[in-house]
Amino acid sequence: MKTLCTIYKSPHEDELYLYVDHRDQLSRVPEALLEKFGTPQRVTTLPLTPERKLARADTAKVLASIGENGYYLQLPPAKEDYMQEVNQHNHKLAGR
Repeated sequence: MKTLCTIYKSPHEDELYLYVDHRDQLSRVPEALLEKFGTPQRVTTLPLTPERKLARADTAKVLASIGENGYYLQLPPAKEDYMQEVNQHNHKLAGR
């Protein structure tokens, strides 16, 4: 299954993204969600297949959600997860 996907970011919250089928755009996203999300800002359009890796989302779940609901909402990482990533990155830099 291959889907051309458009990704939008929220102007209200960092790292909050909305994935939609490029053909449908935002037409299948509930109005209440769009109100809370804010005016979507287009980030990119890319082909998604189950084999493609995404940084913070399971591609199979993204594709399934887009197919069933018309969108996939990627929430920001939990602060603990984010700080763990920062600490790992800093540890790698210190070893140089």
